[in-house]
Amino acid sequence: MDLGTNNCRLLIARPSGEHFTVIDAFSRVVRLGEGLAQTGRLSDAAMDRALAALHVCADKLRKRNVHLARSVATEACRRASNGQAFIDRVLAETGIHLNIITAQEEARLAVLGCHILLEQGSGPAMIFDIGGGSTEMVLVETGETVPRILDWQSVPWGVVSLTESIGPIADDPAARAAAYAEMRRRVDEGFAEFAQRVTPLRGSATGDGGGIRLLGTSGTVTTLASLHLALPQYDRRAVDGLVVPAEAMRDISRRLSAMSPAERVALPCIGRERSDLVVAGCAILESILDIWPARRLGIADRGIREGILRSLMSIGADPRAPRRPQGPTTNRTEAA
Repeated sequence: MDLGTNNCRLLIARPSGEHFTVIDAFSRVVRLGEGLAQTGRLSDAAMDRALAALHVCADKLRKRNVHLARSVATEACRRASNGQAFIDRVLAETGIHLNIITAQEEARLAVLGCHILLEQGSGPAMIFDIGGGSTEMVLVETGETVPRILDWQSVPWGVVSLTESIGPIADDPAARAAAYAEMRRRVDEGFAEFAQRVTPLRGSATGDGGGIRLLGTSGTVTTLASLHLALPQYDRRAVDGLVVPAEAMRDISRRLSAMSPAERVALPCIGRERSDLVVAGCAILESILDIWPARRLGIADRGIREGILRSLMSIGADPRAPRRPQGPTTNRTEAA
């Protein structure tokens, strides 16, 4: 389970050889980090929304007789002054033991969950995860079963935190352009040192298609990929594993940033739920494309949850041993 700044996600699966078969899944927008940038605290309304989703997750864990589980919380709980108090409340009310993970562990799990979708090639490749409260960029070296992390950076700019840091935007073209430029500036500033470190490595990062390799996992990239495909509604089967021209994603990003809120709401695969956050995601994506200017962008609708599952599988008990069904408080955490 992954409780992020914007979403609560659960994935229940059964090992199947080196892979796994999904048994049940759940995802709900909870906006746990709403207002965090202004107050430094999780609001009562946000915690109530998250708890309602976590009660659903707890029911699923019980009904599915889950034997081995790991539940993590990320940037919102890391930053909030009442983050640990909320974690304690979750345990008391749902039986779910959430572990607040570091940004480094978040990056590792994201890589573990989606690296299989990287295009073939030699040299380093970049994987990124645009979250609600933070964004991680991870430079990896492929060739082994699990890529080796060469360098990484997390910045406290995700779609929620960046949107809230800018504040309300007047509904006119000049104001929208200025806000988007400021979003770009803040993300560029956050990744500036990382960009300096990885720029010299671009020359040795060659994919089979001749260019450097880039893979993204987040609601931002899956939403933009849906718009690129002109899907009438989101379809994971069409998006997960897709490779799109990076310039097409830039073009969509710039068009979205110039639209009015009403125009964004009217677009399929965005709607009211994502309309106010997608522009920040576009700004972050453009900054990433500046840092690692790949011609093609891989799209992953998978990440931390899948990374957790693979970690649990790697340390799981002998499948021949008898297992006793256990409730949602049963957590076995692998070594970082």
